[in-house]
Amino acid sequence: MAKAIDYLRTGCAGCTGRATSSLVEHLRIDVSSYGSTMELRELAASPRPSLDARGQAVRPGDDQGHRTRHPVLRHRHYPSSDGKVIRLPIPPLSGERRKQLSNQVRKMGEEQKVALRNVRRDVNKKIDADKKASTITEDAADSAKDGIQKLIKRYEDQVDKLVEGKTKEIEEG
Repeated sequence: MAKAIDYLRTGCAGCTGRATSSLVEHLRIDVSSYGSTMELRELAASPRPSLDARGQAVRPGDDQGHRTRHPVLRHRHYPSSDGKVIRLPIPPLSGERRKQLSNQVRKMGEEQKVALRNVRRDVNKKIDADKKASTITEDAADSAKDGIQKLIKRYEDQVDKLVEGKTKEIEEG
């Protein structure tokens, strides 16, 4: 059940109304000095957001590689460079895109609730099998089912809080 919560947190990390390193760290870039294509996160010292939430500043790992990387770094909003930092301007999200991201987060939350309910179903089947095999009493079975229901409810509440917080973050931008 904890894995369902972690999966939701990880899945929602990229859904945001702000510029974050997750937006660009997986971009593939041709690097002639290395003779291959690499992900930006492998080349940069640390992809990190700039001070305003509308641009992404990337500090390359070495200055020599920066000069060879910059011309091949293609971005539709025209990156700029001061020789040490590459800035990728990221336009603000439209209202429609914010709505799409919010719906995506809600869908991911519902998928994790289904995963939690599947865990409950499997545990309840095991409890019923143990009761049928007379390895546990009927009272113990009922108590175990109540316990699993309370546990599922607690995890569903965590999912709801995560989804609510992320949707609020997306809508506020």
